Amino acid sequence: MTSLLAQIDSLGRSVTKNLEYTARVLLMVYLSLRATILDRAQGFRQIVGVISAQIYFTGWQALPLISVLALGTGSIILLQSLSNLSLLGGTQMIGNFLIVMIVREAGPLLVALVVIARSGTAVASEVGNMRANREIEALESMGINPLSFIVFPRVLGGIISVLGLAFYFNFIALIGGFLVTKFVQDLPLAFYTDSMMRAFAKEDVLIFLLKNGFSGMIIFVVCCYQGLSVKRSPHEVPQVTTQAVVNSIIFVVVFNLIVTALFYLNQLRSLGVV
Repeated sequence: MTSLLAQIDSLGRSVTKNLEYTARVLLMVYLSLRATILDRAQGFRQIVGVISAQIYFTGWQALPLISVLALGTGSIILLQSLSNLSLLGGTQMIGNFLIVMIVREAGPLLVALVVIARSGTAVASEVGNMRANREIEALESMGINPLSFIVFPRVLGGIISVLGLAFYFNFIALIGGFLVTKFVQDLPLAFYTDSMMRAFAKEDVLIFLLKNGFSGMIIFVVCCYQGLSVKRSPHEVPQVTTQAVVNSIIFVVVFNLIVTALFYLNQLRSLGVV
């Protein structure tokens, strides 16, 4: 009995700690937006410059990696789906399968993982080093709020970059995958495009914006939060960077699972199943 109570107590502390961490991260989103609107210590041009630099690093420089990943993912999924659906006589469902696998599920997760690996680590270590080297204290002494000058531009630039990379990933995966598949199986372009258009629905636009937009926000808010948690020593930077990667992956995966579950529950409800 004592052991069971100890396990329940440990679980309760873990849940409370995670909820408190989530609340602090969400609070930083509000405070950074509020500081950007109300704080006039830095000019609009400086904020746009930071946003542009973040988009260039996170979005533009990641295009080669995203291209290879999207081409491989699209080709593999298309080949596997064609071989399996041909055996079942359901080739006309190829569009539905690709929309579900690439646009709704694989695309948001793979893009988020690439952004976490490239840009999330860079942001966490950069902000952590700024904190350790007292650069943030220097900004505060000049009357500049770090939340408006450091956090908000990186979060906004990250959201724009993730949305752009996700759109590019879907395009390359669907079109590039088809071109690669043409060398293996003779699939008419008209049939492929017609199947894709019939499978695409307005809900896919909402899921695309929701998953990728919030994934971008989650990644950069968590990484900025972990970077700002550095106290004085530069030796803390690798630790907070690792924690930022772990927390970002957990938050992104959980959020994607929740969105997917709610979407399909709503689909089942509309069909009268639940």
